[in-house]
Amino acid sequence: MRGIACKITSVVLFLGMQTFIKLAGAGIQPGQVTFYRSFFALFPIVAFLAYRGQLKTSFYTTNPVGHLKRGTLGIISMGLGFYGLLHLPLPEAIALGYAMPLIAVVFAALLLGETVRIYRWSAVFVGLIGVAIVSWPKLTLFRDGGVETEQAIGAVTVLLASVLGGLAMIQVRKLVEEEKTSTIVLYFSITASVFSLFTVPFGWDMLDLAPQLYLIAAGFCGGVAQIFLTESYRHADVSTVAPFEYSSIVLGSVLAYFVFDDIPTTSMLIGTAVIVAAGIFIIYREHQLELERSAARKASSP
Repeated sequence: MRGIACKITSVVLFLGMQTFIKLAGAGIQPGQVTFYRSFFALFPIVAFLAYRGQLKTSFYTTNPVGHLKRGTLGIISMGLGFYGLLHLPLPEAIALGYAMPLIAVVFAALLLGETVRIYRWSAVFVGLIGVAIVSWPKLTLFRDGGVETEQAIGAVTVLLASVLGGLAMIQVRKLVEEEKTSTIVLYFSITASVFSLFTVPFGWDMLDLAPQLYLIAAGFCGGVAQIFLTESYRHADVSTVAPFEYSSIVLGSVLAYFVFDDIPTTSMLIGTAVIVAAGIFIIYREHQLELERSAARKASSP
């Protein structure tokens, strides 16, 4: 129950982060948004690690190149995702982001050599159909300028962010074999903050006070959310807490209606239902396979 509570809290905080970013305005450069999100997330993360007495050890790493790869993939994915978030209704941006774990299954099979059987391949295929249902109305809006084109580009960037995010998840799987979770979280926020500064020459905006406060709040929400997400995995199995990630679409739709006057479309609701069903099935299969592996390890141990 504690793990589930931490997971739901992280979902709410990440949703708050996304809401603050949208409130900051659509004209802000994605690299600038990424800097605020990453840099100000460091404050709660560092404070939490210091409180736990883990700050000094968290800086120790044996794989700086791995963190660099994870940071590069993550920062590009984050920037693309934020661009889509700023130009799409909140529920649709959330729904398209659900493609990431589906794509990660494909990369796990291709890059890590994991055995993916027909059940999970079928779930991935069905989930991608759901992604197509959500994104297709946006992709047909390419016109000469206007809001329609911006939303179409936003849908494409969120999908690209999911692909790169899937690659980043594969890199994290490699890192967790030899690095602590706190080290991975800390180094990602640092590298993301530094890499974001390289986008300054592309034209950062002079922001008014309100957008700056929104982006700072987004950074703090993101950092605290990361802490609760990490703690959720400390108190419960991944397969137990992972399905609660999909509560964000319900909360996000309600919030989008009252804050941004966004009304979910029929295609978005149908596509999201398909994606969520496929994602939960994959989580279930992962849980079943882990039980089988645990039983095999016990049977082979002396």
